[in-house]
Amino acid sequence: MRVLLVEDERPMAVVLRDGLVRHGMVVDEVARLSEAEAALHSDIYDAVVLDRRLPDGDGLSLIKWLRAKGDVVPVLVLTAKGDLIDRVAGLNSGADDYLGKPFAFEELLARLRAILRRPVHMQPDVVSLGRMSFDFTHREVHIDGVHLRMPRRELLVLEALMRRMGRMVLRETLMEAVFGMNDEIESNALDTHISRVRRKLADTEAGITISGIRGVGYLLREIS
Repeated sequence: MRVLLVEDERPMAVVLRDGLVRHGMVVDEVARLSEAEAALHSDIYDAVVLDRRLPDGDGLSLIKWLRAKGDVVPVLVLTAKGDLIDRVAGLNSGADDYLGKPFAFEELLARLRAILRRPVHMQPDVVSLGRMSFDFTHREVHIDGVHLRMPRRELLVLEALMRRMGRMVLRETLMEAVFGMNDEIESNALDTHISRVRRKLADTEAGITISGIRGVGYLLREIS
C-alpha cells in the first residue's frame, strides 16, 4: 500500500511516516499543497493522509481538486480544528474521515484501514492462490495455515503481485508499490526482492511461481 502524507510539522510527519512504514506501507512525504498536487499528478496512491493547515493553503482545497477531476482516492484529514463545524466542512469537501489532533497513532491506523475497506475500494481481506493465502489487512502470508515471515519490501512485492494475480504487473507499477520517492534505489533492487520472494515460495512449496519478462514486468500464477 502506498500512502501520500501531507504534513508540514516535521516532528509529526516523522512520527506518522515511521509508524506507517512499520506497518508495511510505502510513504511519500510532502509539506505543501503544491508538492502534494505534483505527487498526485505523477503517482498513484492507495490513500492520502492530509493535514488541514498547510503553509500554502487549506488542505481541503486539495480534496476539492481531487474530486473535481474524478479521483476517489481515500483521504483522511488531520487537523487541530476539532469542532463540529470544521468536521462537517471537511466531510462535505469530499474527505473520507476526519481526525482531530492530538490523537493516538493506533486510531489513525484503524481509521485509515477502515476507509480502505469501504465499498468503492473493496476487495477481499484474504486472497488465496496455490497453498498460500495473503491477508491484506494484517499483511501476513500463510502457507497451509502456517505463518511465513517476510521482510517489509518482500511483503510489498508479494502484495502488489497478489492484487493483480494472473496478470502481468509492469516494473513501473511494482517500483511504485515497493519504493517511496525519497528512497535510494539501486538499479537491481527490485529484481533482488523478486528473487528472494521467488526462492521463499519455492522453498515452502507454495504451489505458485513468479514469471518475468525481462525489462517489462512479472506475473504471479499457480503452478499447474
